Amino acid sequence: MIHIFLLFSLTFSGVESLGINYGQVGDNLPPPDKVLELLTSLKISKVRIYDTNPQILATFANSKTELIVTIENEMLSQLMDPQQAVQWVATHIKPYFPAARITGIAVGNEIFTGNDTTLMANLVPAMISIHSALAQLGLGSYIHVSTPTSLAVLEESFPPSAGSFKTQVSPYISQFLQFLSSTKAPFWINAYPYFAYKDNPNKISLDYALLNPMSYMVDPSTKLNYDNMLYAQVDAVIFGMARLGFDGIEVRVSETGWPSKGDDDEIGATAENAAIYNRNLLRRQLANEGTPLRPNMRLEVYLFALFNEDMKPGPTSERNYGLYQPDGTMAYNVGLSALLSSSSTSSASISLSSSASKTAAMEYQSLVYWMFVYLLVGIQIILTRRPF
Repeated sequence: MIHIFLLFSLTFSGVESLGINYGQVGDNLPPPDKVLELLTSLKISKVRIYDTNPQILATFANSKTELIVTIENEMLSQLMDPQQAVQWVATHIKPYFPAARITGIAVGNEIFTGNDTTLMANLVPAMISIHSALAQLGLGSYIHVSTPTSLAVLEESFPPSAGSFKTQVSPYISQFLQFLSSTKAPFWINAYPYFAYKDNPNKISLDYALLNPMSYMVDPSTKLNYDNMLYAQVDAVIFGMARLGFDGIEVRVSETGWPSKGDDDEIGATAENAAIYNRNLLRRQLANEGTPLRPNMRLEVYLFALFNEDMKPGPTSERNYGLYQPDGTMAYNVGLSALLSSSSTSSASISLSSSASKTAAMEYQSLVYWMFVYLLVGIQIILTRRPF
């Protein structure tokens, strides 16, 4: 019985580096209490929302869910004022904390890849004001402040060692990186291999974009081996920061995913590819992998998204990134299933066993079994050699 428990602990130990984006741009989405029930059943404990919806914050209070909340872009000019920032934190954050486990505030979204230079100039002053307001209200050591940035902020991303930021935004980026460095906050990047594949399917391997370890790229400068595009994109950001003189900032993926449906010109947007991409992402997160450049630093990733959102503008793909339909049915079977046994004392998180892929699940369970055997043998050897 002990052996069985240890095996389950190894197999389903918490995927602490995985979160999910909970968007609300739909007219048919379930209420927050039903969303919390779904997330709890899946044992996903990190969630990012795109506002400070009081109903969500109140509903998620006293749960084990960590929340990243968002300040809308249009609020930045107002929140540059330190007093306005204090008022905002006092109204939108403090009443819910710590019952609602707010761990981060995203100040705006993808500001550096727009055309509004005024908004870019306002970003860091607003972040400084929010950070100072958190400190003034006693929350500064609990909640970090950052902003999600599109990968389009890079001028070069291939190979990763050539990573560099676009010249026109470099002054704003440098100011932003200085803030992150001084506050020990992470750089959030929205990274989608799907877009790169869609735009150039004849030159980019689908396996490489889908995180299948069947296609490899060796960076000619570093000789680092990349078996998937997501890690290459993240390392390109790290190299870009280093070129501006910032080496120690953690990079986290605030959004990544693959659409299950698209328009005729949206090559690769299929349910099959979405399932493969997200399943591979889950496997890598379960292993707490780091990128080739930072192999010992697990990469924190937020999957996009929990639900399909029917009111999102743009091409069909924009409304079809969800793991679930608004009625709670799966958009496709990614293998994201909960350990429903309430008697398990493991910090269970995500089961990769999928009815659509029994073979992959059996291979994974076999791997874990032999890891467990080797662990027991190693322990036995240590105990045998240990002097008493």
